[in-house]
Parts: sequence; C-alpha cells; structure tokens
Amino acid sequence: MNALDRREFVAVCATSAGLLLLGCASIVTHPVPVTGNLARLSLAAYPELAGPEGAIKILPAGREEPIYVLATSSAGFSALSPICTHRGCTVDVNGPRLVCPCHGSTYDREGKVLKGPAEQALSRYRATRAGDELVIDLSASS
Repeated sequence: MNALDRREFVAVCATSAGLLLLGCASIVTHPVPVTGNLARLSLAAYPELAGPEGAIKILPAGREEPIYVLATSSAGFSALSPICTHRGCTVDVNGPRLVCPCHGSTYDREGKVLKGPAEQALSRYRATRAGDELVIDLSASS
C-alpha cells in the first residue's frame, strides 16, 4: 500500500467532505400537516416536482420517518419510504434511481428493486393527484 503525501491527503479529505455535504444538502425535508391520515401537498408549492426526475422529502406531522415524493415517468407521482429493505439504511435519490449507500441496492422511482442485495421493494404510500393537489394516504404502506 502506498502512503499519501500531505497534499494528496488534503485533496482526498476535501473531495470527500464536499461530496458528503452535497449529499446531505440535496433534498431538504419539508414538514407537512396531516388530516385524518392524509397528507395534502399543493404541487404549486413544490416546483421541485415539476420535472421528470423531481423529488422532495416530506415529514408528515406526528411521524418520525420521512417520505420521498417522486415524479415518475408516467407523469404521476410515487410516495416511498426511504428505508432500504435490505438492512435499513436510508436510500439516496440519484436521478431516475434510488440507491442505498450501504450495500448498493438500487430501486426505480416506483420503489421496485433493480439491483440487490435487497429483495423487496421499498414501502409505498398511495399517492393520488387531484388537480393541483397530491394526496398521500398514510394509513397503510404496501
């Protein structure tokens, strides 16, 4: 194994810290109110969802676990748990995919497994569009 000189070490540390901060800041968590197990989002309030790879992270009132709300290629939306079904790590939204940083499991924007080691899809919440509003049913996930 070759030792790094001081300049190489500083460069590696700076690059790693920058990538870590970029990943942490990529999706801001939005608190949302809940009424009768339903979270209602005005799509006009979340322009991040307008594009085909749009994504936001919400934290419904009274819940500890956030939910990813993702635009899908079918001009619809999916609402997914960000918890990897392999070992419970939090997946990252990476364009058209969700990727687990722990062991590399990869999911599509509907939560289906594309690459293991995970064998089960991410938990989904029913998301229904009604005009400019997206309604997420929090009563049960599948």
